[in-house]
Amino acid sequence: MFEGRQQEVERLMQVDAEFRSLYLRHRDLEKQVTDAELGTRPLDDLTLGRLKKEKLAAKDRLTRMFEQHVHH
Repeated sequence: MFEGRQQEVERLMQVDAEFRSLYLRHRDLEKQVTDAELGTRPLDDLTLGRLKKEKLAAKDRLTRMFEQHVHH
């Protein structure tokens, strides 16, 4: 996510607490989903599906926030 835009992401994380919090939550969700898919974190299908939906919602919100920041 945000490939090649790490400087802008870092700057936004410094000035926007909501973005920082959501970015860290997305990163945590991504690790949980990856671990579950690799079998290192046992989760039932319902929980895994919920995590994936939450991760996607976080990504969508982060993308909107990032685009608003870049275009203003």
